[in-house]
Amino acid sequence: MEQLMENLLFCTFFLYLIASLAFVMGISKDKNHNNEQKKKRWGNIGIGLTIVGVVFQTLFIVTRMMIGGHFPTSNMFEFIAFLCYAIAIAFIVIYFIYQTVVLGAFVMPLAVILLAYASVFPKDIQPLIPALQSYWLPIHVSTAALGQGAFAVGFIAGLVYLIKSAGNQKEGKNAFWLEVTLVVVLMFLGFSLFHLAFGMVDYEAKFSHFVDGEANVQEYSLPPIVSPANSQVIQLDSFPGLDEPLFEAPVWMKGKEAASKLNSVIWSVIAGLILYGVLRLMLHKPLRMALYPLVKGLDMDLVDEISYRSIAIGFPIFTLGALIFAMIWAHEAWGRFWGWDPKEVWALITWLFYSAYLHLRLSRGWHGLKSSWLAVGGFIIIMINLIAINLVITGLHSYA
Repeated sequence: MEQLMENLLFCTFFLYLIASLAFVMGISKDKNHNNEQKKKRWGNIGIGLTIVGVVFQTLFIVTRMMIGGHFPTSNMFEFIAFLCYAIAIAFIVIYFIYQTVVLGAFVMPLAVILLAYASVFPKDIQPLIPALQSYWLPIHVSTAALGQGAFAVGFIAGLVYLIKSAGNQKEGKNAFWLEVTLVVVLMFLGFSLFHLAFGMVDYEAKFSHFVDGEANVQEYSLPPIVSPANSQVIQLDSFPGLDEPLFEAPVWMKGKEAASKLNSVIWSVIAGLILYGVLRLMLHKPLRMALYPLVKGLDMDLVDEISYRSIAIGFPIFTLGALIFAMIWAHEAWGRFWGWDPKEVWALITWLFYSAYLHLRLSRGWHGLKSSWLAVGGFIIIMINLIAINLVITGLHSYA
């Protein structure tokens, strides 16, 4: 069963990857063919492969649930994989409304990057801790993730709008921040590639230290830039320039894996910057300018509407999952509807941000450029929650 589960996930990744290539083929220019017919043909292939990929991922979720005995959204690997699933489902819905092939050329690569990023986290099926042993787990997490999946499609549409409006600009505020946003996306891909490379050579480092008076061993799969506070080296494979960690994690960072998680965040930044540098050397131009030809002929009003519609669909779903269902479960598990746990606070920040987005768009007429920047900013807030809050800051949700 476990081998079947792994094969299903690999097939899902492969199908999403091929779907991405199909959508890119659909928007590439060809002087020898009717581009509209070509776009439609490759769009049909792309959406077909996406649907088959969702079917395979559904089977993966069911298989993992049968093996583990619980809904698979209880750790970082499972949640990020499910978020990828939610993005694919949201894209399918939006695609059949608008039939926009160019959206698939950007959404599906994001799904591929997130699924690759999920694979760097431990995939072992662990028994649920008591706080998670509730029927609210699938209800709360799945609805929150589905809302975030729709927000991700809105983010991509907003990003496409920004590439169309500022992608060919050599300088300027919009051009600069657009390039920064693209670098952030590359950090996920770069970290996944680095993790794969170090995994192939079986890199390992181990440190012993005390957490709440108990001896603990932290294992690293990437060279330790940061070590646990007041720790001792058990094992440290050689790596040029890192014969020893550069600094210790702050003492206020609690948790058994806090330092190794912080190390992963630092490596994500480094990997993204290195990957961006390589692409700049290969393309001889900023990344936004390289992407601009793909969206040059796009209807900007349509893209703006897609971004808004995606967020409008995701907002009530996210409200149910991340706030209402979460508060009901919190009351059952901890005896209160609301605390100031970091994840709870960040979920509220996300909800308030998208509330402001909808308010400014509907009552103040923030369309186009302003609306697109808000769509991009909202998803960056979600990524901060996913990475920094989950991996670095300790709270009641640290089991994630």
